[in-house]
Amino acid sequence: MAILLHPTCFPNIATLTVLVQKEVIWEAHDNYQKQTFRNRYHICTDQGLHKLTIPIRHLGNTHGRQLYQDVQIDNNYPWQKQHWRTLQTAYRTSPFFEYYEDELAPLFERHFTFLLDFNWESLAFLCDALQIALNQKKTDSYLKTFNQGWDGRYLVNAKKDLNFTQQPYFQVFEHRHGFVKNTSVLDLLFTEGNAATSYLKVQPLDFIKA
Repeated sequence: MAILLHPTCFPNIATLTVLVQKEVIWEAHDNYQKQTFRNRYHICTDQGLHKLTIPIRHLGNTHGRQLYQDVQIDNNYPWQKQHWRTLQTAYRTSPFFEYYEDELAPLFERHFTFLLDFNWESLAFLCDALQIALNQKKTDSYLKTFNQGWDGRYLVNAKKDLNFTQQPYFQVFEHRHGFVKNTSVLDLLFTEGNAATSYLKVQPLDFIKA
């Protein structure tokens, strides 16, 4: 069964669980919407759940809705430097941060004009680190209704809690805040290393709406 997903920024564990276990088709022709994981991702810090957001250029209502593929990053704000420093501070004591640091750092040094380009690169980094294939199959046009399998586009919603029975794993600040569910896969990768892929292969897909 194929599953339709949005390409997001350093996707969360639920999204990567789908990617590891199922055939994925990427939605490539949708309109951009706010309050989604298109331009944000969640990590764990000493303060608990922390939300990192990529600023985007707003064109104003006179331009109407933008296609996701046309959305540009607002690079007037030093978001890359801020994100990288936050990741270093949060995970420098984790078991595997240094192992992936050199491959990850260039994403926060290169100039990106379009949000979608950065998101594809973040996906490529994660798939390479997890040693899984990044399916390149994309939609040819916007599909209001997806009839080829399961429509998982709602997973992009960053404001709605997902009913995901996720198994806990070690987190750096778990002793302070307890286990934080469904963070970016970066959190899992930095603490579990190569074991992250095996972890994703056995997570339940109970949130799939068949």
